[in-house]
Amino acid sequence: MSTTPHGPASYFPSIEAKYGHTIDEWKSLMRESGLASHKELVTWLKDEHGFGHGHATAITQHYLNPEKWAS
Repeated sequence: MSTTPHGPASYFPSIEAKYGHTIDEWKSLMRESGLASHKELVTWLKDEHGFGHGHATAITQHYLNPEKWAS
């Protein structure tokens, strides 16, 4: 059984290091934003918080569909 993160979670260590918040904190901010669609959230992360496209997409995928990425 592998403990190495897969899918979007594989980006989480670098997201936390680069953007200064834990993943849980980012997900709280995403909830508080009131945005709901993948495109809106990715654009918000990129425009308002300086995320690169890959990081914004990874956390948004995990945020919107956490059950898909559960280990």
